[in-house]
Amino acid sequence: MDFQLTDEQEAIRSEVRRLCSRFDDDYWREKDKSHSFPEEFYQAFAEGGWLGIAMPEEYGGAGCGITEAALIMQEATASGGCAAAASTVHMNIFGANPLVVHGSAEQKAAYLPKIASGKIKVAFGVTEPETGLDTTHLKTKAVRKGDHFVVDGRKVWISTAQVASKILLLARTTPLEQVSRSTEGLSLFFTDLDRKRIDVREIDKCGRGAVDSNELFIDGLEVPVEDLIGEEGKGFRYLLDGLNPERILVAAESIGIGRVALDRAARYAKERVVFGRPIGQNQSVQHPLADSWVRLQAAELLVLKAAWMYDNGHPCGAEANAAKYLAAETGFQAADRAMQTLGGFGYSREYHVERYWREAKLFRIAPISPELILCYIAERVLGLPRSY
Repeated sequence: MDFQLTDEQEAIRSEVRRLCSRFDDDYWREKDKSHSFPEEFYQAFAEGGWLGIAMPEEYGGAGCGITEAALIMQEATASGGCAAAASTVHMNIFGANPLVVHGSAEQKAAYLPKIASGKIKVAFGVTEPETGLDTTHLKTKAVRKGDHFVVDGRKVWISTAQVASKILLLARTTPLEQVSRSTEGLSLFFTDLDRKRIDVREIDKCGRGAVDSNELFIDGLEVPVEDLIGEEGKGFRYLLDGLNPERILVAAESIGIGRVALDRAARYAKERVVFGRPIGQNQSVQHPLADSWVRLQAAELLVLKAAWMYDNGHPCGAEANAAKYLAAETGFQAADRAMQTLGGFGYSREYHVERYWREAKLFRIAPISPELILCYIAERVLGLPRSY
């Protein structure tokens, strides 16, 4: 059992850390304040070849796996970019992964090089306002009409839809009442985000102001048959090659936020003098920060295990969800403790910790809540009766 990263992985992490150092806390604070997409950061990632980290080399990618993708996403958030930095680029990684794994040779050749080079931004169109995470009961329908499908429905909390040109879209092609299992009859498409047929409405939200979240109203969207990924009706199975990597990447990103928050808190605790001594000399300040360091270490091991299992073709649903649960809880706790350490200054935008806190909170909620993860573990791992 080897816990050491390879020389190549260490080099990847070092290069991404160097790239991210060009975009400091002030850059991200301004992007958050102005609600403007971090195009400069996106292009820098594209030029460095990092958008294609998990894509085959023949399509312009790096030929690496989700493990390496997790490492670079952790560096992106740990740089101070937090969820904004992650969401600027990770959609092109996990959002395109079902296309990497299940797309036709023609689809891969047409789209993967453009995704890897940053010419195409991708949105991930799964969640709906009425069904939420009850994916098998989604309402969006795709009806076959000759050489195309006509799609109608709604999606919600769709990131980057303001700037994306393509969307990975899940829709029901066979009515639920006509299938033997609820996971059947769903189809996955990689198609144009046609704004003539898709009304994109931005959602005003608590954090991650730099990267948009949206509600989509889809009315008569014509999707060519060529945009169908794999077989019709098998989309839910294909989607898992987006969902499990998404959970692993979000887990890695949560650890990065926890680490930058912890670093900021430790530095402040050494410098802040009250009653003639640095507050970091007090165990009531030391112990919560030390505890968070330990928990972040443990969470990272689980993330790397889940990523290794995915990259080596092992079923990893439980591990990917567990990694997301532990990392998101621990990352937010670290950010919360950092804010408490800074006291009133932690509440000030000048010190950036409040932004870390707001963006760490996002990953507790999305892409799946901690409560549903515990339900999943209880049912799938412990064999307990389904509760929902």
